[in-house]
Amino acid sequence: MKKIALSLGVLTAVLVNAQSIKTTIDLVNVKDDKVAVTMEFPKMKSGDIKFHFPKTVPGTYSVDDYGRFVEGIKFLDNKGKELTFTKINDNSYSLKNAQNLSKVTYLVNDSFDEEMDASKHKAVFSPSGTDIEQGKVYLINTHGFVGYIDNMQDVPYQLVIQKPNDFYGTTALVDQDKSEATDTFTLANYAKVTDSPLMYTKPDYTTFNAGGMDLVLGVYSPTGKYKAADFKDNLEKMVIAQKKFLGDMNTNKKYAILLYLSGTGGPQIKGFGALEHHESTSVVLPEMMPKDAIDKAITDVVSHEFFHTVNPLKTHSEEIHYFDYADPKMSQHLWMYEGGTEYFANLFQIQEGLIDKNEFLKRINEKITNSKNYDDTMPFTVMSKNVLLDQYKDQYRNVYEKGTLLTMCLDIELRKLSNGEMGYRDMIRKLSQRFGENKPFKDDKLIDELVTVTGYPQVKDFYNKYIAGNQPTPYAEYLSQVGVEIGKQETPPIFWMIKDPNQTGFNEKNNTFVFDESSALSPFAKSIGFKITDEVFALDGKTIDVKNIQDFINYSKTIKEGQNVTVTVLRKNGDKTDKIDLKGKAILDKLTMETLQFKANPTAAEKKLQDQWLTGKK
Repeated sequence: MKKIALSLGVLTAVLVNAQSIKTTIDLVNVKDDKVAVTMEFPKMKSGDIKFHFPKTVPGTYSVDDYGRFVEGIKFLDNKGKELTFTKINDNSYSLKNAQNLSKVTYLVNDSFDEEMDASKHKAVFSPSGTDIEQGKVYLINTHGFVGYIDNMQDVPYQLVIQKPNDFYGTTALVDQDKSEATDTFTLANYAKVTDSPLMYTKPDYTTFNAGGMDLVLGVYSPTGKYKAADFKDNLEKMVIAQKKFLGDMNTNKKYAILLYLSGTGGPQIKGFGALEHHESTSVVLPEMMPKDAIDKAITDVVSHEFFHTVNPLKTHSEEIHYFDYADPKMSQHLWMYEGGTEYFANLFQIQEGLIDKNEFLKRINEKITNSKNYDDTMPFTVMSKNVLLDQYKDQYRNVYEKGTLLTMCLDIELRKLSNGEMGYRDMIRKLSQRFGENKPFKDDKLIDELVTVTGYPQVKDFYNKYIAGNQPTPYAEYLSQVGVEIGKQETPPIFWMIKDPNQTGFNEKNNTFVFDESSALSPFAKSIGFKITDEVFALDGKTIDVKNIQDFINYSKTIKEGQNVTVTVLRKNGDKTDKIDLKGKAILDKLTMETLQFKANPTAAEKKLQDQWLTGKK
């Protein structure tokens, strides 16, 4: 039996390889920060074909056009002769009479080097991007390296990585050869390819089992400041808490975390965060962050990506299940995919004892404040469906603010309707049992499915008013039901470029302060003609020194109302950057902030519902 099984296994492997698309990524012979890729195809069944790179990928909600990083593409027959092709756009190519197509070769540039030059394109979000640094690190988000042919997305791929012998690849994939020079992986289809990131660098990884799941954490720290072992204890604690929170909703047996720490010596990237996959996540954070800040980011950000293993990776609509990489159709339900996932990423921390209830309330309060920077009357379903269009994409970040709050209010609504027996987590569990990874729901029928799995028609009323409708969500009303009230607190007058100074970032290359494009400008910034894309270089001639950054902050705090101020900024002007002095009289921004607090004397019903909400117990 053993011999027959082995023979069948070998035969199966031969058949799979014969019918698969062999894709080789060469990380050894790298020239000018470009990686060579070769794709070899089984015999073509169609004479006319289209070859694509993704326009966007699942989990991202922007047009990134990964084909623009490809150059020198050649389509070859089995004799090595080049075939004629037509380039349709950055991502797509058309070939006529392509029956003899045997392979495609091309070079790939990385996206990280482009991030600081926004004059060319809107930068690819770093965790979904690519990095090529010979001898140091290769971040391979596979959708940036591998293309596909129309109607062949379901053909298996054999992915071969040619690598330096002393490099290790962090991935959830299983290497099928024993060579130190190559890693070989078999993937069921193109969707599995794009779902499988890899990071190659000198070995720095740790493995462990948490909650019955095998994990690998690989770290790239350019200066060697951090090692994978530094984050193991916090990560293990977090994963055990998550697995307990999810229960049978998560069935992962393995998970890989690719942690790329950005330093001053490499590309100057700014898109910090993470991107989810079924069995892994790619994470990009600044190396300059203190360890406790990275631990917190792992708990907040990586937990968010892990919760995506439930939704939308394993419970989703047809738009996600049959994702069209060349011409994507977006779902209406970012409120659930991103908002619900972000809610889980905070809720599990209070329910599993990682934070206390005051910290949880503080986070909810911040999301209420941040949500006010967006259009509160725009139907979330409309924004979600059209998020790739210019008139809607600026509202996308609200999925992490209002989207979280919508699911919180729905959680409270369900608990009140069920006398505490059912919450949002229970609803998602029932939805995942009704559908699942291989059975998508119809996008416009989701609300009917939610009524079915909960048994409460009131859920549809909530959905029609606040998610698909234009009515602002009455947070105070819902929070009052769980013994929380809204108070007001005035902040001391402050001087800065944006209303919320906490949203300020730092560009290590230019030694400048930078701002998220969704940040609200302060009255002073508006008065001097400051643009949200400007980078603050100096204040009254005082430049920024990252080693003594507190000195700069302390000076900004000394500025008085009406004082003459000069802000020196770096401003993009086509292909060049101008240094400009913006002058005006200081306007100090005094804000009245709403704060959340637990009622001193909640009613018995409010206290009961509060306890059920914060503990998850019935």
